[in-house]
Amino acid sequence: MVLWQRARRRKPATGDPTNAGAPPPAGRGRSLQRKLAVATAVGGLCTVVLAALVIAGSYGDFAAARQNLYDISAYREVLDAANALSAERGPANSVLGEPPSPRSTARERLQVFRARSDAALARLSAPPPVPFGLHSHQLPPLMIERVRERLARARTEIDELAGRPRQQRDMDEIRHAIESMFEVVDALQPAIAWQVRKLSACDDGLAAPALTGKMLGDLREYGGRMASQIMAPVAARQPMPVQSLVDATRSRGRLLELWQLAGPAYNMFGAAPALEQAYADAGHQFFGQGVAMIDSLVAQGRVSGNYSMTPTELTNRYVRTLEPLERLRRVFLDEVVAHFTATRAQALRELAAACGTSALILAVLGYMLVFAQRSVFLPLLRARAEVIGLAEARGHPHYPAPTSPAKPATQAAEMRRLFDAIDILRRKLRERATLTEQLEHQAHTDSLTGLLNRRALELVAAQYAAHESASLVLIDVDCFKQINDRHGHAAGDQVLRGIAAMMRALVPPEGVLARFGGEEFALLLPHGRPGAAAALAETLRAAVASRPVYLSGSTQLGVTASFGVAIGHGGPHHWQRLFGAADAAMYRAKAEGRNCVREAQNQEGMAAS
Repeated sequence: MVLWQRARRRKPATGDPTNAGAPPPAGRGRSLQRKLAVATAVGGLCTVVLAALVIAGSYGDFAAARQNLYDISAYREVLDAANALSAERGPANSVLGEPPSPRSTARERLQVFRARSDAALARLSAPPPVPFGLHSHQLPPLMIERVRERLARARTEIDELAGRPRQQRDMDEIRHAIESMFEVVDALQPAIAWQVRKLSACDDGLAAPALTGKMLGDLREYGGRMASQIMAPVAARQPMPVQSLVDATRSRGRLLELWQLAGPAYNMFGAAPALEQAYADAGHQFFGQGVAMIDSLVAQGRVSGNYSMTPTELTNRYVRTLEPLERLRRVFLDEVVAHFTATRAQALRELAAACGTSALILAVLGYMLVFAQRSVFLPLLRARAEVIGLAEARGHPHYPAPTSPAKPATQAAEMRRLFDAIDILRRKLRERATLTEQLEHQAHTDSLTGLLNRRALELVAAQYAAHESASLVLIDVDCFKQINDRHGHAAGDQVLRGIAAMMRALVPPEGVLARFGGEEFALLLPHGRPGAAAALAETLRAAVASRPVYLSGSTQLGVTASFGVAIGHGGPHHWQRLFGAADAAMYRAKAEGRNCVREAQNQEGMAAS
């Protein structure tokens, strides 16, 4: 049954025989020209609006790509600040292990690293002006101020301790000073998390690179922490205490966990040879050499306080193994920035193409309109005047025939082309009618499941006579919101398609199955036989409950549905009562435990079965 086919009839034009020989009003030609001018203006305006919509869409894509590039670049500044604060801990450890000397190499190196940290925090506090058309996710000043306060306290503690003679430095004091630098990096973590939330809310595509960049930064941080956590006994030349062993072991475990998670980072945006090489270098130099160095010192500290390296030697040698981790983070962020830069460039090219194409279309349209007016419509108006003149001359024998202008020799061929064009127009109209029928079909079909939609179902119900009985079954997928929340909307769409296909195979040919909206389906049966609709509903319920829906890969998802059955009369006047009865039965099924079939009272108040 095709509900949306329409029979169209065109009434033949009839003329008034009494006016057969009368000329048209004198102003009709000028009126047609005015209508042509108005139509030309309207067509041009519509084309301009269409072009504006296309350009607006392309500009929206470009603006989003430009904003994403700005956001990820600003986020990189936060990660760079965290890395600078983490790197400052290395020369600080060296200073704590050396005799007090204001001009030592370690002290000078510490001053350089402190300047880097201060500059990084200054960039976070006072970022450059935001480019036109963009918005900034600037960190709250209180977050940065807390980091500065922690950093100032940690530096004061380190400087005070480094100013003492080595024999007056207690191991617990050294460990506390080192841990105070840990607190500085920890104080910046809320700012990083705040930026990640802002970026994820702005664009879902920024969440993965933002989190991966943080994870690679944590690799460098925990790598440094593992060495710093054993630096106090090494500097004090004492055996390794249990707390240092526990802290270093915990950091080592966290490092290995982060390293396993960092594996897929290099192929986030496709092949990246530089990132793959950085990943291999980090695995070889840090996890192959740096971790072994720490393990060796831990083994020495378990036996005695005679370590094979001084704090400065440990810092210098161990920091070289940390450089691949920093390079891995830097190369990954370079790849991310390059990806968003390319995306912005592509969006800019598409915007330029849209503008150029729109301008070309407008120019071509303008030329065509002018050409059509001068070469087609005006000649046709002149031909109309000639035809009217010939008709008047033919109706009045004594009226002098108008003189016809010279016609080109190809006039007959041009007229044949005109009729050929009419035939083409006729075919185009047929094609348009076919397309209109297809569009009407789409208007009555649910695009996700391929079933009829609610409007089509109501049209079917309206075709029933008032005395004809019908059965209506309403189906609601149980806990569908939880499916969307847990597995995503794509999985929810797959569940709806799977259930629709399953029920379509079981519904008899005379039944009309439709998606009623959201996770609800409806089945209209052209009979009101007691028990038949309920039996079919039970069959559908059992099929849905027994057949899992396959998601991506081999993931299976068990789904159930609740069914409400009602029997009543068809026709537009009874539809709402039939629907209300079925809807009430369906909600009763959900209230009584879901995954069941419940029958309702029909519209006359009699039992449905």
